[in-house]
Amino acid sequence: MNNRGRYPPGIGNARGGGNAGQNPNLYGRAPHHQHQYVQRNPLQNQQNQSFQQQYQQQHPQQQHPQQQLWLRRNQMGSDLGGNEAAKSVQSGGVDASSQDWKAQLKIPPQDTRYKTEDVTATKGNEFEDYFLKRELLMGIYEKGFERPSPIQEESIPIALTGSDILARAKNGTGKTAAFCIPALEKIDQDNNVIQVVILVPTRELALQTSQVCKELGKHLKIQVMVTTGGTSLKDDIMSLYISLFIYLWRTPGRILDLAKKVFCVLKNCSMLIMDEADKLLSPEFQPSIEQLIQFLPAHRQVLMFSATFPVTVKEFKEKYLPKPYIINLMDELTLKGITQYYAFVEERQKVHCLNTLFSKLQINQSIIFCNSVNRVELLAKKITELGYSCFYIHAKMLQDHRNRVFHDFRNGACRNLVCTDLFTRGIDIQAVNVVINFDFPKNAETYLHRVGRSGRFGHLGLAVNLITYEDRFNLYRIEQELGTEIKQIPPQIDQAIYCR
Repeated sequence: MNNRGRYPPGIGNARGGGNAGQNPNLYGRAPHHQHQYVQRNPLQNQQNQSFQQQYQQQHPQQQHPQQQLWLRRNQMGSDLGGNEAAKSVQSGGVDASSQDWKAQLKIPPQDTRYKTEDVTATKGNEFEDYFLKRELLMGIYEKGFERPSPIQEESIPIALTGSDILARAKNGTGKTAAFCIPALEKIDQDNNVIQVVILVPTRELALQTSQVCKELGKHLKIQVMVTTGGTSLKDDIMSLYISLFIYLWRTPGRILDLAKKVFCVLKNCSMLIMDEADKLLSPEFQPSIEQLIQFLPAHRQVLMFSATFPVTVKEFKEKYLPKPYIINLMDELTLKGITQYYAFVEERQKVHCLNTLFSKLQINQSIIFCNSVNRVELLAKKITELGYSCFYIHAKMLQDHRNRVFHDFRNGACRNLVCTDLFTRGIDIQAVNVVINFDFPKNAETYLHRVGRSGRFGHLGLAVNLITYEDRFNLYRIEQELGTEIKQIPPQIDQAIYCR
């Protein structure tokens, strides 16, 4: 049994690192051996009060009205007791006298698959501990979320105080919900203005994130608009005339254009969220994001999430997030639940090797990566000729076609998907348990994001890399940079390592 005490969000055994000097609340992750959820601690309310006092002393300049909302809720929890406080705060729109409102929800079947400690090593908090709106809790549980994952435990309570956050966590550990839940909670439904802007780097991730927002907030009267570019400017302008609360964009170009033309009013937008922030802060996008920030109010809140944070992120942080709350859950760069192999082949042997993998592996769904658009289409044709079902997707396809392929693959209409690095960022398809690098990537960051498409939310996955003579140096360098070992593929692969 895990003997760690149960701490209120953000103190005690808070995971963190890299900037403990700026954040006294951050301590190293305590060692753990078994990862069961710990029991409730009756001293929680007292610890919550201590956390409030400590945070107010350390961050007096950040005590604005949004922060006070969450602090008042915690005070209510201390005065009234957890259950009464929850009923008092969460009563809107739902019968507060209901003895067991959860029993009325359409909760999906529990996921009984094995999970790694990336998502199970929690402090034992419940979503109800954060005193969220009842309607939001209904959406969370109907989405199938049972308890907060580590990144959600660290991010949600801090985001509710109004603090800036720089969060680094592994692929597939719940980052999207970590920023969507506080965003939905903080929105004032009586104020019909844009209150949250979410930026993501790809169209597919924009569609996926908007779907998560809509599902979590389906019991709230909140409008979510997503624009992916490549559409009529007139359509986006017309959309701005309906009641909007969350505006979700693929890259900052279109929203910046609308803001300059005064069609998009951002003076009441108190929260800017950047998912896959390292990609958004590449030289291609960073100037536009810096211009966009000028349209936001002075007391805006910025949340930045990613699995990798290069030097460009540090420079942006120092300029626009002077004292962020830093969360670092990356003890190592590779996912614990993913087994990695390589097969040394000649270029002309790759298709034959792929055919062998298809025949020997227990594939739920697989994603196969190539390094160019032409190779994606050629390989997809070859796979189809071999008699296997296959979709392909790349950036040069028409947007409607891309959307249809993404939707159908996600819904299980096809077992295999061939793609470029377009699909490496944030795409969450739970059924994918095998990733194959038909063409080996040239850098560690791309490799990490590709491999992270399997083993989502702590589940097991398998990564197989087809290595040619020219790839041998890249393989060695990526192993060194990630501090991992990619082993030679054995004649037989135990299904338990990726199908349990």
